[in-house]
Formats: sequence, C-alpha cells, structure tokens
Amino acid sequence: QVQLVESGGGLVQAGGSLRLSCAASGRTFSSYAMGWFRQAPGKEREFVASISWNGGNTYYADSVKGRFTISRDNAKNTVYLQMNSLKPEDTAVYYCARDLRGGRGWSPPDFGSWGQGTQVTVSS
Repeated sequence: QVQLVESGGGLVQAGGSLRLSCAASGRTFSSYAMGWFRQAPGKEREFVASISWNGGNTYYADSVKGRFTISRDNAKNTVYLQMNSLKPEDTAVYYCARDLRGGRGWSPPDFGSWGQGTQVTVSS
C-alpha cells in the first residue's frame, strides 16, 4: 500500500510561486502514474495535473496550463508541482494521489492512496 505525504504549501502573494512535494512510501512508486488535485472551500475536488509512471506524459487542467508544471523523481519517490504566477483562485488544499487507471485517470474516483493535503493560500 502506497502512503503519500504532501508538503510545501503556504501563503504567497498573487504572482508568486510555490513548489509542492508529494513523498511516497513503498518500492512500487515508479510503477504508478500520479496526480495532483485541489479542493477549495465549498467546492468539489478538482483535477490539476497528472504524470505518467516515467514522466513522459503530463496532463493539466486548462485553468493551470502554462503556469503549473508536474514532475517526478522516481529515485526519490517524489512527485512535484511547481506553481508559478499564482492567482487568488488557486487557493485550495492540494492533494496528491495514485492513478488507479494506469495513466488514464482524471477524476477523483480514478485515484487512490490520497495524502492528507497541503494548504495553499494566495493573497491578492
């Protein structure tokens, strides 16, 4: 069973940057596609980005395309989310999760082994 721990959230001004990390336990991390989601207060959890098992394919929500970059380091069992040009509407709890559909996942039911989340707050 994979366990995921997110870190790197915080408070940042609009236009700033943050890098989130998701550290995974277990020796099979490199076998899984991974994803980032976010959930703002009163809203549903939404897809942000995903990455294939070897990093060769990445996918982004339209709302973050061109501003966020997902990457992974399989030697460190870690997936990252670099967030640039942050906007107040990016404020949310950010979660990482394992893609249960082998790289085809895009909605929350397609993912499992959710981390506890890390808060990102962007002030205007």
